[in-house]
Amino acid sequence: MREANGVSGNAVIPSAGIARNTGIDLLRGLAIVLVILNHIGIRIPLKKMLLADVLPRSFLSNLNYNGYEAVFVFFVISGFLIAGNALRRWGDLARIDIKTFYALRFSRIVPCLLLLVVVLSVLHALGVQDYVIDRPGQSLPRAILAALGLHLNWYEGMTGYLPGNWDVLWSLSIEEAFYIGFPIVCLLTRRVWILAPLLVLLAVSMPWTHGALTGNEIWQEKAYLPGMSAIAIGIIGALLAKRWPVLPTALTRSLIIVGSLGMLAEMFGGRLLWPLMGDSILLQLTVSAMLVLIALQARPVSTLRGFGWLASWGRLSYEIYLSHMFVVYAVVRVYRATGSDIRWGFLWYLLALPLCWLLGKAVAKFVSMPCERALRARMLTSIKPRMRKFASIIRSEINPSDSG
Repeated sequence: MREANGVSGNAVIPSAGIARNTGIDLLRGLAIVLVILNHIGIRIPLKKMLLADVLPRSFLSNLNYNGYEAVFVFFVISGFLIAGNALRRWGDLARIDIKTFYALRFSRIVPCLLLLVVVLSVLHALGVQDYVIDRPGQSLPRAILAALGLHLNWYEGMTGYLPGNWDVLWSLSIEEAFYIGFPIVCLLTRRVWILAPLLVLLAVSMPWTHGALTGNEIWQEKAYLPGMSAIAIGIIGALLAKRWPVLPTALTRSLIIVGSLGMLAEMFGGRLLWPLMGDSILLQLTVSAMLVLIALQARPVSTLRGFGWLASWGRLSYEIYLSHMFVVYAVVRVYRATGSDIRWGFLWYLLALPLCWLLGKAVAKFVSMPCERALRARMLTSIKPRMRKFASIIRSEINPSDSG
């Protein structure tokens, strides 16, 4: 769910030039925590605990059931960071080096994805509870094909939910399907004034593309176009941030306040807003997230005392997202086996959350980071001059006068 820093190469800014933004890591950390709270809450709901004696049940329910909305915030962050990093590397989206772009995505995404698919396949073959694919019309080979073929969201929409560790891959299918076409569209359009309207059209289509799928609840949640609309909103935010890299302090604070209130209103007041806004409520959420990102980019936060732990969640968000269901299933199994009192169920959250972070940290340290470094070193140093000319060839076919 994030693009790591770049590497040096033809028309590419060295990785040292693309520094981490702690504020964006905090937003990403908050989103991944909400996803985990959702997946635990489905099985051990907060509203049934002692916490309900001191906190409103509606507030506790919202803590448990905003995982889907948090994924849409991830989509916006993804578009913002990947487009923003591309702008810093190449100066213009029309100058993206396709092979380098794909190499960066492949090295970041594929190692953890392949490991997850292998582990889940073994657990299915061993018949481990919570990991067996046994729904009618589903099979392990088709699940593998759907995960690696970037259509697991469609597969679930047509056949039903897969076990939880597979299910999280629905958002990855949307993201990576988008990024396969994104650099090609950038090269073909050539001009921001052509690309931007296309992105805006995709963005504002969200209420209609989401609302048109009411006949299939799973597919409505996981369809390509609504998620891609959120990614497009993030890219629009990156283009705006490039146009106005420095903002007055008052405007920056206003964007953060308005954006934060917009996200909070959707996540904690959605039931009240839904009768008024319908499917456009997701558009409100994602545009609000974009406003916060623009502000955080204009006024980067280097440190924020007391919230370093949350920023660390953001830095590990991809690894935690792919691996956290192993912890959730294990903790829930122990909770049920011990016959624990639901009123004290929040103690199991306090166990599950740090375990999710530790597992994500281990995956990052021993799998994603070393694999990413090795793959990028191998793939990017092998780029030949003729491959670097690929983007220019496409541009010359569209507009020969601009091929130079």
